[in-house]
Amino acid sequence: MTVQSKTQKLDPVTLAVMANRVDGIVREMSNTLLRAGRSAVINSARDFSCAITTADNQLFSSAEGVPVHIFGSHLQSKSMCDLHRDLAEGDAFLHNDPYLGNTHPADHTILVPVFFEGEHLFTACAKAHQADIGNSIPTTYHAAAKDVYEEGALIFPCVRVQRNYLMNDDIVRMCKARIRVPEQWYGDFLAGIGAARIAERRLKSFCEKYGKEMVKRFVKAWLDYSEERMVQAIRKLPKARFEHEGRHDKLMPLLPDGIPIKVKVAVDPENAMIEIDLRDNLDCLDCGFNESEACTTSNVMNGVFNCLDTGIPHNSGAFRRVRLLLRDNCIVGRPQFPHSCSMATTNVADRLVNITQSAFGKLGQGFGVAEGGSAMNAGFAVVSGNDYRRGGAPYINQLIIGSNGGPASPQADGWITYGIPVVGGVMYRDSVEIAELKHPVLFNALRLVPGSGGAGKYRGALGAEILYGPRKEPMTVIIPSDAHDNAPRGVQGGEGGDPAATYLVGANGAETKQPNVVTMTLQPGERVRGFDNGGGGYGKPWERDAEMVRHDVLEGWETPERARDVYGVALVGSRDLDDLAVDREATARLRASLSA
Repeated sequence: MTVQSKTQKLDPVTLAVMANRVDGIVREMSNTLLRAGRSAVINSARDFSCAITTADNQLFSSAEGVPVHIFGSHLQSKSMCDLHRDLAEGDAFLHNDPYLGNTHPADHTILVPVFFEGEHLFTACAKAHQADIGNSIPTTYHAAAKDVYEEGALIFPCVRVQRNYLMNDDIVRMCKARIRVPEQWYGDFLAGIGAARIAERRLKSFCEKYGKEMVKRFVKAWLDYSEERMVQAIRKLPKARFEHEGRHDKLMPLLPDGIPIKVKVAVDPENAMIEIDLRDNLDCLDCGFNESEACTTSNVMNGVFNCLDTGIPHNSGAFRRVRLLLRDNCIVGRPQFPHSCSMATTNVADRLVNITQSAFGKLGQGFGVAEGGSAMNAGFAVVSGNDYRRGGAPYINQLIIGSNGGPASPQADGWITYGIPVVGGVMYRDSVEIAELKHPVLFNALRLVPGSGGAGKYRGALGAEILYGPRKEPMTVIIPSDAHDNAPRGVQGGEGGDPAATYLVGANGAETKQPNVVTMTLQPGERVRGFDNGGGGYGKPWERDAEMVRHDVLEGWETPERARDVYGVALVGSRDLDDLAVDREATARLRASLSA
């Protein structure tokens, strides 16, 4: 008996049309938030996600949401239902509590229960990363916070902000009183409510068109269909049990040995089940690197989905086929209050995605994905200060201008505009020019680094170099990076990508290397130089098509030296004269030597 036979089927055409309509509603939510958001982290970088959950708190539709944001949305809507037994039409809730299903305190989520004919059928979820949340230091990433008290953020455990569509102004005043840029936050807050209300209206119209009972049948059928797609994908995998480990860089003086992370995987194709056990990991730590349950769930599912058929819908139907074993008070489990989850959406989160997806490489050739660049380095820093152009008004924003290299897969090279593993290329990159208009910062350089991607049959994407600093007034730069010491690794013989690095460039041009997690106050004339990771490669480099290597050299992505020494490709002619060619006989000799 197939999964779908448990439900009276809708005809395939109707099922597809209805599913695409709901997907379109989520995309309209996203477009509303993108266009209405006030901060650059939202209206330029698109550091937000929208989703729809069902009344019984299953993730139903997420469109192109950032994976780390939306794969745990059902945990948030569940806490809304558990805490508020008097849900009613016109309600809206602000939720950023990492102990109740949110990701980390910087992700402010608006939840709107959607009613039709008096019944709660869906919940609209609009989650947006904030430029400032009232932390004790000017950043939404507080790596060294010993607990939530030191972190300092305003945390709202699913608090009602609207009743009968009327705003609770007390909550708004509380937020504005604690946030460095109150009007910027308020604009983003209204944008989130607007996005959720758009979904409410569109879902009501959807229900009016099809009728409540038809919609309920559709919800069940779509989740069952998603499960069936997951069943088909898992049955193509070999039966296996394996472990895989990785390590987050050290954080001095708190974590001199870094953070080891272990993932245990069991693949059972006969029963179409994947089990992932994270219980054999460290207890929560006295710093900001602890994962929330939502982030742990999202990052594991992200890593799994990266290794399966891309056509599988990302919802709770597919989730049924992944058994995730967590424990309380575990750094990659369920956090124990008051441990800080300030950094839950990055760093350890990125490691968890990488370790999970690369673990599947142990199934053999054609399985798994290499590790992607995970350095949230200088190009992802939170910058703050006072803007002389606006009468000394304070500013704060996270830059999304860095470019870690994406991981190679069994079918393709890594994606250059990857970002970090938890976003998987979904977020946008800031415009240098717009960032300079919004903030008193000057960018001197942004360029790809040749040869920084991990070599392989399919190569990892290149990392980037960035150089910037303040214009006329001091600027605080807070960088919570990783992968300076433990760079992204390759899979199936692929090489690793380049490590990250950060330098303080003095007014005299002298460079001083900085630790991975660092706070700097740059004076006029000083700059920060950052190098992001290259992505890991997949497969043996000397198995890469020689013409692809030639193309990489022509594009400036690889050097002639690496082409010869790493890929075993002998090139003749000149890139400048446009007559670069592969010497087939010399290449055969080089590759025979490398393979031996």
